Amino acid sequence: MPELIEGNAVIGQSGGPTAVINQSLVGVVEKLREFGAGRGSPIKKILGMRHAVRGLTQDDLFDFTDTPRQTLDLLAQTPSACLGSTRDKPDAAYCQRIFEACRKHDIRYFFYIGGNDSSDTCRIVNELSNEAGHELRCFHIPKTVDNDLVISDHTPGFGSAARFVAKASMADFMDNISLPGIKINVIMGRHAGFLTAASALARRSDRASSTDGPQLIYLPEVAFDTERFAHEVAEIYDRKGRCHIAVSEGIQDKDGTPIGAKLIKNAQTDAHGNVQLSGSGALGDQLAELLKEKLTPKGGKPVRVRADTLGYMQRCFPDASPVDQLEARGAGHHAAQLAAEGELDGSVAILRTGKPGPDEVYGVRYERIELSDVAAKTKHMPPEFIKGTSDVSEAFMHYARPLVGPLPEFERLP
Repeated sequence: MPELIEGNAVIGQSGGPTAVINQSLVGVVEKLREFGAGRGSPIKKILGMRHAVRGLTQDDLFDFTDTPRQTLDLLAQTPSACLGSTRDKPDAAYCQRIFEACRKHDIRYFFYIGGNDSSDTCRIVNELSNEAGHELRCFHIPKTVDNDLVISDHTPGFGSAARFVAKASMADFMDNISLPGIKINVIMGRHAGFLTAASALARRSDRASSTDGPQLIYLPEVAFDTERFAHEVAEIYDRKGRCHIAVSEGIQDKDGTPIGAKLIKNAQTDAHGNVQLSGSGALGDQLAELLKEKLTPKGGKPVRVRADTLGYMQRCFPDASPVDQLEARGAGHHAAQLAAEGELDGSVAILRTGKPGPDEVYGVRYERIELSDVAAKTKHMPPEFIKGTSDVSEAFMHYARPLVGPLPEFERLP
């Protein structure tokens, strides 16, 4: 039974947008409206923060209380963050302003959709409200294309981004067959290789040992060695006359130094000192130059090497995974349900009900976990998902296929 307290609810979207982040927002709105929000229930209004907590502190809010059902359904299917987002990482002083804005607007239900930094914002705001004796039910709803939140089997946003990577790799590999050469695709993932690993789904699944591309996949979890890289590319290129490669933007050497930081001269950095990777083609260009230098015979014709950076288009491409859409909406439902049942805080975890494998009957359940269990922690590709120095295992393929959904089937001449 609902254990509602009187006041308003507020929802924000933080960090990088995704193809399904609006599904989570609509999930919260529709579940709160099931509990009578705006229609005589103790929940008076459902508000949205414009550009996340920045908008909340600036009184820039949108009222979802009476938004028509048809509008909500269309918003849910719309990629990117409909409220706008922010990269702000609130410290204690910023969180104090957030809490004061909550008191000003009589907010008693606080929902924040984002990654591990967003969960930490929820935690700090909740602690401030507890200290002030102001009951504020704070819930974090997971979101990240990197799939790097701990505890959850996977994260809303990943399945759709992985679907894009798989389909883009399919198309690019077919291009590489038509006009052979060496092709490098740089894919998002500064610390976790899940999204880059999804490129393996481009390979044919109807043959026991497909040689479809990408033939080489480089992840941040495996130390990257430039000499070994050149040797592995040369071995495939010499045998096939072409080579298709997927590289995570976060590849690093055995000492943990990002390869981008070593190769990219005069690299731009972000506010946290990280070399800019996603918005730049520099890493791919430098790897291409490295291969030209290493593989071109002395006095011979330079090898044909091209590189692309998939960049921000991975996040919000309008071809969302069906499973991802359902689960993002479900995570929003579950957060609102927890708040209505009287829980004071928490994050929503998505847990798989079966073991990934060829006979899996795919399903998930949602659970409340502590905010501190998610905040400032990063999940990496487990060893069983990695094969050698430049590939992924069949275990990863079983893990990823249900999340991505059906992919096109192609045929090639013998």
